[in-house]
Amino acid sequence: MEHKEPTNNPIKKGKTLLLFDIDGTLTASRKTIKQNMIDCLQKASSYEDIDIATVGGSDLPKAQEQLQSSIDLLKFVFTENGLVYLDDKKELHKVDKLINYLGYDKYKEFINFCLKYIADLDIPIKAGTFVELRTGLVNVSPIGRNCSQEERDAFVVFNKEHKVLEKFRETLIKNFAEKYKLEISIGGQISFDVYPVGWDKRYCLQFLEKLYDNIIFFGDKGYFGGNDYEIMTDPRITRGVRVQNPENTIECINKIIEEIHSIK
Repeated sequence: MEHKEPTNNPIKKGKTLLLFDIDGTLTASRKTIKQNMIDCLQKASSYEDIDIATVGGSDLPKAQEQLQSSIDLLKFVFTENGLVYLDDKKELHKVDKLINYLGYDKYKEFINFCLKYIADLDIPIKAGTFVELRTGLVNVSPIGRNCSQEERDAFVVFNKEHKVLEKFRETLIKNFAEKYKLEISIGGQISFDVYPVGWDKRYCLQFLEKLYDNIIFFGDKGYFGGNDYEIMTDPRITRGVRVQNPENTIECINKIIEEIHSIK
């Protein structure tokens, strides 16, 4: 498969949406947003020609927990890649469910495979909640989502050496990607997301593409195999901005605002 670079088109005069990943982009992974980021988003949203929104794989309660008061600044809050979203922070929409797409038998086959694979893994910690079914995806974590912050940090170091997530992902791709038309992408420090083809973060674009002259997406996992890659390389995106961490995101937001308002 050909690996594409992030979309990089000129910004046009008109209405712009700044669309953000959350983990690793607006916040440190699974942490709450910091005041300097809230201040930056407040500045961006103060311009009449700029709206801001988020899109992530987590469910709505997790997004609300991380975004705190900054959620009031957002025009849209897309969770579970857009299958569940808040429109103007008020109206809740739910589009479809993964379990309806797969059917129970296929879902059970997939989950059984994951749990057997995890049972055979020799890793330092297994904390529980290895598989989490959400509306539009399954989140799979070999260490388990119940791990403490210290256990999470230790797993990150362990995974850098042993590539646990990467090997697990490749195994699932081999066994299920083509068979059930699934995408499997690394979405955070300890887990990856599994969803039907097209149900990645691009899913939210169908609700946005006719509303804005520019859509600029910011994400930290824009590499091939990361869960920002598909949306960052989508032609409906004006520009995909690959960031390193929240501090870098603030720098990129300020540069984009300057560029938007330099257009004659």
